[in-house]
Amino acid sequence: MAKDLIFEIGTEEIPAGFVPKALISLEGILRKNLESRRLSFGSIRTLGTPRRLTLIVESLAERQPDTKVESKGPQLKAAYDSSGKPTGALMGFARSQGVDPSDLKTVKTDKGEYVYAVKDIKGGDTVKILPEVLLATISQDFFGKSMRWASYDISFARPIHWILAVFDGTVVDFSYGHIKSSNITYGHRFLSPGENSRPKPIKITGPGLYVEKLKEAYVIPDPVERKKIIAEGLQKEAAEAGGRLLPDDGLLEEVTFLVEYPVIIRGSFSREFLELPRDVIVNSMREHQRYFSIIDEKGSLLPCFLTVANTKAADIDVVRKGNERVLRARLNDAKFYFEQDIKKRLADRVEGLKGVVFQAKLGTSYEKVERFTELALLLAAKTGFSRQKDDDETPADFITDNYNPARLDRANADPGLYSKYVVGRAAMLAKADLTSGVVGEFPKLQGIMGATYAKRSGEVDEVAAAIYEHYLPNVSGGQLPVSIPGAIVSVADKLDTISGCFGVGLIPTGAQDPYALRRQALGIIAIILDKGFRTSLEGLVEKALGLLSGRLTRERAEVKKDILEFFKDRLKNQLLSQGLSFDSIDAVLSAPWYDIVDAVKRVNALEGFKKNPACPHLVVSFKRVSNILKGVELGAKTPDAALFMEPQEAALFEISSAIAPAIDDFWKKGDYEKVFETLASIKDRVDDFFDKVMVMADDTKIKENRLALLNAIRNLYFKIADLSKLVV
Repeated sequence: MAKDLIFEIGTEEIPAGFVPKALISLEGILRKNLESRRLSFGSIRTLGTPRRLTLIVESLAERQPDTKVESKGPQLKAAYDSSGKPTGALMGFARSQGVDPSDLKTVKTDKGEYVYAVKDIKGGDTVKILPEVLLATISQDFFGKSMRWASYDISFARPIHWILAVFDGTVVDFSYGHIKSSNITYGHRFLSPGENSRPKPIKITGPGLYVEKLKEAYVIPDPVERKKIIAEGLQKEAAEAGGRLLPDDGLLEEVTFLVEYPVIIRGSFSREFLELPRDVIVNSMREHQRYFSIIDEKGSLLPCFLTVANTKAADIDVVRKGNERVLRARLNDAKFYFEQDIKKRLADRVEGLKGVVFQAKLGTSYEKVERFTELALLLAAKTGFSRQKDDDETPADFITDNYNPARLDRANADPGLYSKYVVGRAAMLAKADLTSGVVGEFPKLQGIMGATYAKRSGEVDEVAAAIYEHYLPNVSGGQLPVSIPGAIVSVADKLDTISGCFGVGLIPTGAQDPYALRRQALGIIAIILDKGFRTSLEGLVEKALGLLSGRLTRERAEVKKDILEFFKDRLKNQLLSQGLSFDSIDAVLSAPWYDIVDAVKRVNALEGFKKNPACPHLVVSFKRVSNILKGVELGAKTPDAALFMEPQEAALFEISSAIAPAIDDFWKKGDYEKVFETLASIKDRVDDFFDKVMVMADDTKIKENRLALLNAIRNLYFKIADLSKLVV
């Protein structure tokens, strides 16, 4: 008969960001431990607060099933000697299995006859197995960071105070270090007081009343329910304030795991602070105080806030005034820094970047800005967005008034020149807000304040937008730049970071990526595809490394190879996540792929070609072509028709020569569907060639000529996709 298990780990407050991931990991570990011990169950439910991680296993079997285990021993001929007596090999195998040699049996297999030990194993009682299961589960390191406390030889995210473990009303008896399991849990630290400054103990006989008893003790253990209570409470309070809640899913998720018993409190602040940029106010409340903002029907901020407390106060006004006092200090700081910042033009702040270190081996932020400005101007010209940079122009020129797009009459100016000024100026101003007081106090406002200060300094809207957008996407799968200048500067900045880090050996590992290079590479790929930038990534990397030449600590060619392989892996994973076939991706990425937009187009075209009836037969032939040419060095050798000995050679040469111009034309136009359709037309000729012609002829000239013919066939498709990689 199936029963239920409840397992709770009670701790000091665990950081909010740890809890959701810990519950996922804990559930996976317990699931694996139960399954490895052949303990069947229905489902595992997770609950959690800052002070408890709880797993409820429903319909857990009372005992393991009986099972039969067969173990393979030595071959029959090695198990017995010529007189039929057991050999040492057989006796050793029997001892290792704990069986008598007479109980062994012989089994015929494809590889001959072998001796097997067959053991019937009785299933054990679940209640006797669970102690080792739960100990193995809690002992796993499933946090990013763990700690030790006092002199105890155990570790966890925060000190453990209790372990609740009950199966079918019975305590699962085990210890983790000095903590012994029991059937006791505890309620809210402040609202459910007991003795010796600890909450009142609550006896639990099973999962059935666990949630209800904790609610009585002012704990909402279900994060889904807790989140709903908070969301509804915030919306209600916002409405009562005459507005609506400014949506913030990230903060709502965080607050859900900061409290056990949520209480919504509304406070206010002086209207004078509404003169500050909206993002400054919202960031001040969100990042430092975990306050929610309220907006009116037009989206403007109201002078009030909402916070979520973890306890019911005896006098709510005292708590409200305390929160208001703290926020007032924060906003006063922000107001002071903002008023100081706007006394200086954004362009005048760029010089200050010479005193800001980007990375010890890669120099200052000013040097970085100079590098990615050059990259941005190159990318802008390569994509046809702007005019080419003049040879005598330097990045520093773009922060002089002569290169301010606002000085140009846009209606009459050369569009390419105007665009160049926008890209160059936006790139040079992109990091200038790092020297501002507001960003120094509120680092998450990078880019946001840059755009704000740019507008106040008289910069054109395109420059201000690009300054903000160049940080995008700032999370995996996040918002992409909307404007072309913003996209160009974003790619340039990210590529400089990746190239610099790889160039000095700061390469991501499986466990560490401190500069978020994976996310930045994915961001570059996403922007290129979104904007349709047709340019060579290889050329951009080459330029980036050239600008870093004095900083590199590794061989430049090796760094370039590693960076391109890094991007290739990111692109491959991204295409796989979109449901495209591995073999189609592999085929295209085995050919030149540095034009990412074109490479993705080829993958999609190849997916369609695989449905062509001729494709499977053609791929088989192309695999033969690739196998024969493997390791063969032909250089620029072309087939000589005078050396053809068989009609099938001439026929294949004739049709390949006939379709080559068409394939080249389709390739240049990017019409890959037509390329693959045209290739399919030579299927019969390729088959006839392999059926009738011996490629590796005794005559060296004949052999090399036939290899050159096959190389010409391979060249028809090799620059588009290595079709021999397809699995059909």
